[in-house]
Formats: sequence, structure tokens, C-alpha cells
Amino acid sequence: MTTTSPAASSTQPGYRVQNPSTGEVVAEFPTATDAEIQDAIARSQAAYTSWREVPIADRAKVVARLAELFTERADELAAIITEEMGKPLSESKGEAEFCTDIFDYFATEGPALAAEQEIKAIGGGRAMIQRLPVGPLLGIMPWNYPYYQVARFAAPNLVLGNTIVLKHAETCPRSALAIQQIMDDAGVPEGVYITVFASHEQIADIIADPRIQGVSLTGSERAGAIIGELAGKNLKKAVLELGGSDPYVVLDTDDVKATAAAAWATRIENTGQACNSNKRMIVMEDIYDDFVAELTNLAKDLKPGNPAEELEGTYAPLSSRAAAEGLHEQLKDAVNKGATLHAGGTLHDGPAAYLAPAVLTGVTPEMRAYREELFGPVAVVYKVSSDEEALKLANDTDYGLGGAVFSTDEERARKIAQRLEVGMANVNGVGEAADLPFGGVKRSGFGRELGPLGMDEFVNKRLFYIGD
Repeated sequence: MTTTSPAASSTQPGYRVQNPSTGEVVAEFPTATDAEIQDAIARSQAAYTSWREVPIADRAKVVARLAELFTERADELAAIITEEMGKPLSESKGEAEFCTDIFDYFATEGPALAAEQEIKAIGGGRAMIQRLPVGPLLGIMPWNYPYYQVARFAAPNLVLGNTIVLKHAETCPRSALAIQQIMDDAGVPEGVYITVFASHEQIADIIADPRIQGVSLTGSERAGAIIGELAGKNLKKAVLELGGSDPYVVLDTDDVKATAAAAWATRIENTGQACNSNKRMIVMEDIYDDFVAELTNLAKDLKPGNPAEELEGTYAPLSSRAAAEGLHEQLKDAVNKGATLHAGGTLHDGPAAYLAPAVLTGVTPEMRAYREELFGPVAVVYKVSSDEEALKLANDTDYGLGGAVFSTDEERARKIAQRLEVGMANVNGVGEAADLPFGGVKRSGFGRELGPLGMDEFVNKRLFYIGD
């Protein structure tokens, strides 16, 4: 998530709620003191010594209660993030309810996923692989999915027996506190999950602390490089979920209009602010013109709207004015160098963060839009004339998060999807669920969350050997 990313959502310092629909700062919160940070780490370490001894089945019961509370409080949670970062209200509620799926999955499947596994000991004796907790972890979470990103990090680690110090985005203090309240109300013991309003300097201190055993970041490529360096310097395990510029390859279709509509709906979900969004639509030449025309029809004449109301024909703001201005600069660079803007792209007057959803074609390698992630509602469409050309373009990126290939001939799509240089390859759909692993390769980071692989990151895969 680079350029207009979770780590660069605003130029203003400190923890605050700034409504992107109006630009108004509606609440501010103090940054933690150094003493408070040290206290949080100490409490997390103390809690770990007892939490790890709780039977995994009992830890799972607590996580199951978290699942229930996210649905019970979905309306309240939705209102918070709609104000904080401008997500349309129905999507905000859907995000809260998706957290229920995640916590429920790990509560149900986690104990079996973490069970002792016997392996063949060729030289005799008995050998087992045990999956044990490692200790306190630091989570650094972004603003674009304030609940979901936390859930996919916290759920497996709470089941495993790790403890968590959670640093949320500076623009999401109320959602961070709402999650903390859910943790407390669900019976998560004191110190097992601690929210800290840490500064960037304090993050470095937390990672360096010998009591912290790992760090998970979801954020920008730039933030990932910094956190990865700090983790490596201090010999800490890291999971980095960074940016993406996912290809969305359309080889053929029986219904161009419907296919374009599905692509558009995917692209503007969360106002285009998703790391695994279909940021590069690669379309075969015989359907390209009709595809672009339909996208243009969907994008034109939209008006700024209140994300809490979601009126037809309107669109939501980006997360901040800085994000909207940054995306607008990327669009201007492309147009100035010869790209065609078919619809949208208008930056409305501040201090609100509205940028009209756009359709862009004719993007070439010398433009910023070719290499950089466009973190907002911009559909970039490329025309290709062969499957090999589509594959070459799909892989011509520094990112490697996900990708999807669509065709009425499944085998044709499979052949291309198998060769995508990504962490998540899809055919005729995009798989995203609590039980499906999420993560990328190349500059999209490393490590996996969700699914069975989500249980295998911050865990001591210990050999336990018994001789004959």
C-alpha cells in the first residue's frame, strides 16, 4: 500500500478522529508516555506467563466470545469507522461481521491446527512437532480495515497463547478502543491484549525490547522496509503485509457488461483502498472497447455523498485529504504523459477528501501509475492481444500480492493463473474468507494470515523427541 497508503493517511501528527467527509477533527487523544509503553510491555509479559498455561480449548472459548461480540456490536462498530475513515456504512458493518467469521474460525479450528504432530523418526524413537506460543507480540495495524486487520492478527495468536501489544493507526483511535472494550468484555485476561497509542519512535523501542518476540505490520511498502529493518536488527520474527497492484485478467466473457460491472464493484469496494484490489485490469482486445465503455458509464456523473447515507449515484471520500491529493497527483502525472481519463478523477475542494472514481487507460511505463500502487477508486485498464502478453503484463510489477484470471474456458484461465507471481492466484473469482490464507511475495511482503497458515507464523514449531 504505497504512496497513498495506510502509513501516510494524513499529514497531521497525533491520534485523532478527523471525519474525511468534512475534514473536521472531532476528537483527539494523547500519545502514550514512555512510562506507559514500558508498563504495557511489562503487563504483556506478565500475562503471557499465565495465558500460555491456560488449556488451548479454554483460550478458544474466549476467542469464540469475541466472535459473538463483533456481531452483537456491528452497528456501533460500523458507525465508528464510517466517521473515522469514511467507509460506506454497509461496508463498515460487513467488516465488523467478517471479524466474527475470523474469530469463530480460529476458535473452532485453532486447537486442531495447533495439535501435536508426530513425524517419522527414521533412526528410531518417537518425534513430534509441537506448536507452542512464543510470547508478547507487537501488532501495527492500518486504517483501511480497522477491525478486520486486527482480527486476522489477533485471533490465531490469542488461541495459540501469545499476548498482544496493539498499535493502531493514528486516525483510528476510537475503533482501537472499541476493540479493546470487546476484548475486555469477552473475558480476555488483563494484559493479554493491550492497546497503546504509541509514537513512531516508541515503536522502535518496543521492537527492540527483549520481551517482545515478534512484530506484524500491515501497511505501506515504506513502513514495511522500516519495520523489517528494525525486526532484523533485533532478531525478531516479522510478518509484513504491504502493498499490491493486483492484475485482473479478463480473457473472454459471454457478457461484457456484467463482467465490467463485477470488476468495477470490486475496484471501488472500500473506495478502492484495499491492498488486494484489482488495480490493473488487463482485458483482451476484442472486448476491451466495450469493457472500458461500461466502466466509464458506471463511473460518470457520480456525486460526493455522505458514507453514512450511501445514496444512489454518490461515492464516499477517501480516508483523508492527503490521500485524495496524493492520488490526484498520480492521475495528473498519467494524463500529462498521454494517458486517457475517461471519467472521474476530479479532486473536490477541501478540507473533505472526495476524489471522483475514475477510469484510466493508455498507461505506459514512464508514468507513475504504471509502477506505483493507486490506493483509491481508479480503474486502470490495459489492452492485450494474446494470453502470453496478458501474463507478461500481469507479472510486470514489483508487487506480488494477488491476481485473478477470468475466462469461460477454465483451463485457459488456469494456465495463466498458475504462472502469476503472487501469493494468491485466483480463477473466475477471488477467494477471500477466514479459512483462506492471505499474503504476498516480492515487495508485497512476507508471511501469511488467516486459514491454517495464519496459525503457523508466531509459533515455536518445537521438536519433541523421545528415544527408544
